[in-house]
Amino acid sequence: MKNSKYEKIADRHKAEENRGKNAIIAFIVGGLIGMLGEGIIEIICHYSHISRTEASTYMIMILIFIASLSTALGFFDKLVTKFKCGILIPITGFAHSMTSAALDYRKEGPIYGLGSNIFKLAGSVILYGVVSAWFFGMIRFLIGGGS
Repeated sequence: MKNSKYEKIADRHKAEENRGKNAIIAFIVGGLIGMLGEGIIEIICHYSHISRTEASTYMIMILIFIASLSTALGFFDKLVTKFKCGILIPITGFAHSMTSAALDYRKEGPIYGLGSNIFKLAGSVILYGVVSAWFFGMIRFLIGGGS
């Protein structure tokens, strides 16, 4: 089959995408996840009498656990199709990428499967996060903001 003929067939069957609607959904869902995180912090602070900084760590752990559990149970992908990037952008997306990679390669064993594939997507996020943190830290240091 010629490439042009294939492209015509593929274009005819391509799903329509409403980017404006998707952006609004992602904005609202991302905001709701942020509100959920803030609510968890407030509850932890109120009942445990610990600092907000410490409660923030527990909140992140709770959100990572929820995202990983929902990935393992198989319904995180269904949530993504409904809520778009709003559910992937926060820490929940990072947890999902690592958990899904771990589940995909678990049958290949702990070394060649899990160990070598768990950071397939998350590795680039970690790399560029560290590099950009170093870069902006150096800028802050050079303009006199580091003390």
